[in-house]
Amino acid sequence: MAPMIESLHVRGFRSLADVNLTDLTSATVLIGANGSGKSNILRFLHLLHYMLAQRRLARLVEQYGGASDQLFDGSDATDQIQAEITLKSGRTRYDYRFTLEYAYPDRLIFGEEAFRHRAGKGYENTKWHDLGSAHREANLVLAAQSNEFSHLDKTAAAAIVRVLRQCIVFQFHNTDYRSAIRRGARLKSGGKLKFDAGNLAAVLYRMELEDLKRYERICRYIQRILPGFDQFDLVEHEGKVALRWLSDWSDYGIGAHLTSDGSLRTFALVTLLNSTPEMLPDVVLLDEPELGLHPAAVTLIGSMIQSLALQKQVIVATQSPLLVDLFSLEQTRILELRHGRTEIREVEPAEYAQWLNDYSTGELWQRNLLGGRP
Repeated sequence: MAPMIESLHVRGFRSLADVNLTDLTSATVLIGANGSGKSNILRFLHLLHYMLAQRRLARLVEQYGGASDQLFDGSDATDQIQAEITLKSGRTRYDYRFTLEYAYPDRLIFGEEAFRHRAGKGYENTKWHDLGSAHREANLVLAAQSNEFSHLDKTAAAAIVRVLRQCIVFQFHNTDYRSAIRRGARLKSGGKLKFDAGNLAAVLYRMELEDLKRYERICRYIQRILPGFDQFDLVEHEGKVALRWLSDWSDYGIGAHLTSDGSLRTFALVTLLNSTPEMLPDVVLLDEPELGLHPAAVTLIGSMIQSLALQKQVIVATQSPLLVDLFSLEQTRILELRHGRTEIREVEPAEYAQWLNDYSTGELWQRNLLGGRP
């Protein structure tokens, strides 16, 4: 596997007043009540994408309502966001830490930024590489791609950037009549699936031409979930591809505008989870993938997530006991909101050994034996 996130420590970001996620596995599921902070963890990782992929942190902060709205309990209570992320690859560790400070009029600037590379024994005291302060966009990108920080470990900086810049949250909730997934996709966009599946038709069209076995496997999975689905009916016209599909009762194609929300989400999820490794980020973030799906579909999607976790790291935020059933207690993190603060606790499987003889992970959660319920 490529380097994966081993731990994440965040202070001061929205409800994440002081949150520490440790010993993350290749598949991790975040469970908790509405508003407990599951999405905030994913949003923080998405923040890293903007910082390192597009160097548009300042713009993202403005789009999200300004700096004060990103700080725990506002800028009067919290004046900075602190974070430290550790990536692991075998016995090698890559660490990245930064502080974002509140600045006039309502923005964030870097108070600190540093990284390091640790390998072998006795690496705990490895020196951090300082990237300066008072800048508005991440200097780690410059350390990885330019000669501005030529005296630093360019290879280590590039390894960190490569993983964290791909932290895109896949969320296929928006399926109204104006959504991108219901409109035609440009043929040229048929590479990696976008976070909202707006280019799904183009991705499937490319698969049908270049990777027929994978395309047919996707169709077979969808047939198990959607009665009557036969295959997609994808035709290029003037550089665009419309999302249409055929049923087993008619030769007339059904367009995305006539397709149910749950069916569209199924198309997107099955395609994403069965994409080739090079078409996926190293860390796949899924926000409530079960939304609008039939229970049988949730179970199948969960199995796909576990299969994908053999190649990629997957972090899922969910409220579905059926989905939680497919994860072990070691893969589960419980989130609870106390006085506006997200608290996370890991579950010790030994404490629940007797319960697991009679109940699944999801049933333990439903009975509030794990916590994380309203």
